[in-house]
Amino acid sequence: MRGTLTVCLAQLNPTVGAISANAAKIADAYEQGRTAGADLVVTTELALSGYPPEDLVRRPAFLARVDAALHDLAMLTRGGPALIVGAPRARAGDGIRSSANVAVVLENGKIVAEVDKVHLPNYGVFDEARVFAPGALPKPVTIRGHRIGLMICEDMWYADVARHLKAEGAEILVVPNGSPFEADKRGTRLLHARARVAATGLPLVYVNQVGGQDELVFDGASFVLDAAGEERARLPAWVEDVACVRFSGAVVTGPMAERSDPWDSLYSALMAGLRDYIGKNRFPGVILGLSGGIDSALAAALAVDALGADKVTCVMMPSPYTGPESLEDAARVAEMLGCRLHEINIGPAMAAFGEMLEPHFAGLAPNEAEENIQSRVRGLALMALSNKLGPMVLSTGNKSEMSVGYATLYGDMCGGFAVLKDVYKTEVFALCRWRNANRPVGALGPEGAVMPERVITKAPTAELRPDQKDEDSLPPYVRLDAILAHLIEGEQAPEQVVQAGFDPDEVQKVWRLLNIAEYKRRQSPPGVKTTRLAFGRDRRYPITNGFRD
Repeated sequence: MRGTLTVCLAQLNPTVGAISANAAKIADAYEQGRTAGADLVVTTELALSGYPPEDLVRRPAFLARVDAALHDLAMLTRGGPALIVGAPRARAGDGIRSSANVAVVLENGKIVAEVDKVHLPNYGVFDEARVFAPGALPKPVTIRGHRIGLMICEDMWYADVARHLKAEGAEILVVPNGSPFEADKRGTRLLHARARVAATGLPLVYVNQVGGQDELVFDGASFVLDAAGEERARLPAWVEDVACVRFSGAVVTGPMAERSDPWDSLYSALMAGLRDYIGKNRFPGVILGLSGGIDSALAAALAVDALGADKVTCVMMPSPYTGPESLEDAARVAEMLGCRLHEINIGPAMAAFGEMLEPHFAGLAPNEAEENIQSRVRGLALMALSNKLGPMVLSTGNKSEMSVGYATLYGDMCGGFAVLKDVYKTEVFALCRWRNANRPVGALGPEGAVMPERVITKAPTAELRPDQKDEDSLPPYVRLDAILAHLIEGEQAPEQVVQAGFDPDEVQKVWRLLNIAEYKRRQSPPGVKTTRLAFGRDRRYPITNGFRD
């Protein structure tokens, strides 16, 4: 680059549809950039509308509100730095695609340029090709005498946009993003960013959203690469941040936040997703069943860390099959976390249902019907408390259970949010050990251990019949999760999993359970996406499905 340019990265946490609140965030970040001497302030993808806005962009009133807010923000730029705002803009599209995903350039009190997103993702959780019209290959925008090449999120993952901008005279690549978190995704982003830098010889600014939006969670971790592909600035993950980076010839200087380890990242993702789901939907807190087992202990710890102990209510609901260790462990978890714990004995409800159904069950051996009554009674009690007192029911099931249907509809699956929905059981164990030894940045829970060691080491059990253990009907979780990872994230056929060294009968059993549990997953609450293929919009299999391989 010739001369100098100071770029302010505004890593923000917008809320979809909250246009006025999002505009206020952007205005505050702009003032911070102005004070710091920025020439240009860059916000994230669709920061003004929130990302992803989905079918809201089909509503003319929504686009009109965005347009009015853009003109208000433009007035801030009179006599100050330029501002790039991500926003949907009306376009003469086809059918429902009557808007574009746009980086809007504001300078000297007006809109001076609009750059439309070229590559619209239409895979996994993304449906942008459904609602947005694609843009043409863009030309650079001149800001403070510098030729800025704008690429919006997915446009960086392809070579053509950067190559075209270079040919048109761009001096720097600027990439506003709404890139959801997945394990190991930061490395993938860097890989693509470095490929664009290597192909063009241009420095690159990557500005990413932070915070939770429904199932998605965004980690921020914005970064800047110099023309050699070296990382010269990095913003922290999981927090809003506004920071300036200075380009002076080939020299790039800026803040360099520390990288977090993988377990810290995963725990922080779950914490952020839960915090924003509760906060942005204005729930007063959460209520959950605390069984003394590891899943509910981790869910409670995440809730306290995300919301504070005063917003978390736990309920122990013993049955005649609940062991004394479970009662002790639940009480100890609540004590260590500092949250409320109530106890509701479900024995009388079980007896009432048994009496009510006895004429219809006469002559039939007890089976999962009686077991599931216990789970559904517990779900009923939690929902009644939620309706009466206001907090949302937090589901505590994990991905291993959801994969094979080891969960009860209208029982332990009830709730408004399933924080562990995309976390395998083996990861649950690891996260509990990690949290007992660490306290993540921003956590509101206590320092030190948050659950007794016995919660982690004892054999998992639903305690729905005497001496029940999960491994009575499932493979050990180490093997189960490995098989599931091959079948789900790996998208492998059962025979490929067998070739990887797993027992054929075990693989076939898991594959069958995975297929027949689809109807349950369709009725499960949303939860934080942390893997490449989360259940929901990532992995879409038909419920009625006659194909077997």
